[in-house]
Amino acid sequence: MDLLEEELRRAAAVLDPLPAGLLQLAMDAYLLHDLDARVAELTFDSLTDAIPVRGVQEPPRMLTFQAGELTVDVEVTGDGLLGQLLPPQSARIEVLDGPASARPLTVDPMGRFADATPPTGPFALRLSTGADVIVTEWLRA
Repeated sequence: MDLLEEELRRAAAVLDPLPAGLLQLAMDAYLLHDLDARVAELTFDSLTDAIPVRGVQEPPRMLTFQAGELTVDVEVTGDGLLGQLLPPQSARIEVLDGPASARPLTVDPMGRFADATPPTGPFALRLSTGADVIVTEWLRA
């Protein structure tokens, strides 16, 4: 069986090779996963769920994520991110925007956090709230 598998792998490599860079992208994506993390579900996105406001050229994007009893509200603008954890609690938050990059954010006693660097591509948030690690869905800015 091992011989047949090896022959099929060689045939696939010749007849249908991996596109350049795909293997690296897959390895980079694997580095971003947290095996024990819970995923915070996106429950509101102003791009799809809100009614447009007349006269507002570039409204901020409002996002709400839910993980159990924890709600994460995030506002994305050209100036960065603003957010709040509800109920307010201490946490360590990181903005993920690539396999090797994570920007740590400070959470105040009211559960508020801010990042002066606006996301330019796909991003997610990783929250560490003591015993729990929560990761939001990946979104494009």
